[in-house]
Amino acid sequence: MSNGKGSRLWTVNVISFLLLIVLSSTGLINWLLLPKGYEARRTALVSLRHFFVTIHEWAGLAFIIVVTIHIVLHWPYIKSNLKKFGIMK
Repeated sequence: MSNGKGSRLWTVNVISFLLLIVLSSTGLINWLLLPKGYEARRTALVSLRHFFVTIHEWAGLAFIIVVTIHIVLHWPYIKSNLKKFGIMK
């Protein structure tokens, strides 16, 4: 593996890990800590909940893009293993 490709893979892996942390934390905060539905009526936590939902959605979109890039960068490895096990010709 060339040094350029290795650094790209490392960068994609680090970004995907950071996005996974953001997705996990915002999801858990929304699920466990912030009030839902009628409980959140007339409180400042409604704005905070909407903020975390927005961050969660954008991080999810970015995560999908980064995982797609990760698969594209690993495609030769995936293809060779699919050929090895007879799944792809």
